Amino acid sequence: MPPGARAPEQPPRLLLGPLLRYVDADSATVWVETDRPCLATLHAGGRQAVERTWSVHGHHYALLVLTGLPEAAVLPYEVRLDGVRAWPAPDQEFAPSVIRTIRHDERLRLAFGSCRRSAGHDAEALRRFGADALVALAGQMATAPHEQWPDALFLAGDQIYADDPSPELTARLKAAHRGTGARDADRWDADTDHDGGRREVRGEVHDFEEYTWLYQESWSQPAVRWLLSTVPSCMILDDHDLRDDWNTSCAWRERMERQPWWRDRVTGAFASYWVYQHLGNLSPRELAEDEVLAVMHTTDDDATRTRVLDEFAWRTDAEPDTARWSYVRDLGGRGLGIRLVVVDSRCSRRLDPDARAMVDDAEWAWVLEHALTPPGGERIGHLLLGTTLPAFLPAGIHHLEGWSEAVASHRAWGPVAAWLAERLRRAIDLEHWAAFRASFDQLVDLLRRAVEAPQPPSSILLLSGDIHSSYTARVRLRDVRHPGTAVHQLTMSPFRNPMHRAVRLAHQVIEWPPVSRTWRGLARLAGVADAPVAWRLEHGPWFTNGIMTLSIDGIRATVEMDRAEVRHGRQELTRLGVAPLAP
Repeated sequence: MPPGARAPEQPPRLLLGPLLRYVDADSATVWVETDRPCLATLHAGGRQAVERTWSVHGHHYALLVLTGLPEAAVLPYEVRLDGVRAWPAPDQEFAPSVIRTIRHDERLRLAFGSCRRSAGHDAEALRRFGADALVALAGQMATAPHEQWPDALFLAGDQIYADDPSPELTARLKAAHRGTGARDADRWDADTDHDGGRREVRGEVHDFEEYTWLYQESWSQPAVRWLLSTVPSCMILDDHDLRDDWNTSCAWRERMERQPWWRDRVTGAFASYWVYQHLGNLSPRELAEDEVLAVMHTTDDDATRTRVLDEFAWRTDAEPDTARWSYVRDLGGRGLGIRLVVVDSRCSRRLDPDARAMVDDAEWAWVLEHALTPPGGERIGHLLLGTTLPAFLPAGIHHLEGWSEAVASHRAWGPVAAWLAERLRRAIDLEHWAAFRASFDQLVDLLRRAVEAPQPPSSILLLSGDIHSSYTARVRLRDVRHPGTAVHQLTMSPFRNPMHRAVRLAHQVIEWPPVSRTWRGLARLAGVADAPVAWRLEHGPWFTNGIMTLSIDGIRATVEMDRAEVRHGRQELTRLGVAPLAP
């Protein structure tokens, strides 16, 4: 280069993505994060979508909405930034990413699971955390025809671990805060909670910027990046997106709100969730109606956009009706629809000890409307209820959680027992639907209303994760005939975060029949009535990393259960079994 000559400016780069998010019969959305402001263009099927990136907190994003696509098509696509192709990448090892628009032939393959720790893929990380189910799924897809791919991917919570990041990210966090006064590295290491218990903020993220590091680490692994670029994904947040045991109880909430770091943490969590996860759950029509997204598109100033988003994020926690994180997707079928209703079971909780609810009244009314009302007047052939936390747990844990709620609320055995029950609830995560009995009963009533409808669905399938064990359970409503509707709890967890051996042992002890019966008796003594529903585990529990794939063909439904494991240095899926669900 001649002396004094300027080096040619490099074109904009994709920092993250593309993520293929919402897809229906004729439209698709693709999300990207770029390294600078630019014009992003999506090309597929002779159509294009163009959007100038918008920024918050100095980060640049675009959500490209492509419409007018042909139904049941397989369309390779590319992303250009300022006219230069950024995806597919020149060094990409996988096949070109494609958009597959929905078929209306009453068939669906939906892969799902939850709880994925970001960790390396070297020998030590594979020994400690096991194989990554999403990496293994991508490897399986790479050599399979499109017909065998999942049509969609449901990430049922804990996509990131804000309170327990990887060792590499923990080191980065510590280095970033060294010498920053009140949050320098030495003091940061020493913070403890007000009860003298485990550390509150050591090795945890605090704000929007640090949340972006989590997403970058989680979604940039090459196989996972390709998987998310070519399989439509829908997501929902759970506790580790913010903090373990988030909204477990009123006592937990009051203690957290006293922490000096709480506001930054909450604001960063919800603002980043809106950008990285929530927007992609929405249809093009819903995106057009989103008031915060409208501000992103119509405001030129990063500081103003950031302020608007941060204020919105803080309000969503303080006033849960500010935003609805629950959503619905219709996944195909003409005349026999397949509807996925994803329920937010974290943000809209009611924690008053005398009126606890997993989902508040407004949110539950929305759930009922979308679970019981057929789309476009068509029959719901299969109703899928996505809830991060399983409703139908193994029996011993179910009764333990019912007992803990009754005792911790002071209704049963007095203040001393209440204090002990609250400590136990936090220590071993007693926070599922069984620990919110009023909401559990509402859910059972929803199932009853669905199966007693004039045209009941062929199946009602609850898709959950969270508990770091996996199983299927058949559910039967007492005093209700539903031979035409199969009801199952399908729980798949983790993608990659195996349960510690001590916790696994405790789980097995609780489910030992004499212990399980003891907790049932204690729950009855505490005033917890038996539920008007029965269920039994049919497959599992398993305690390994893996993934489940729901396969629907007309009125029939089956579930494929796969374990992720390392074989000959490769991360692969091994079939554990295939179970019929309906009819």
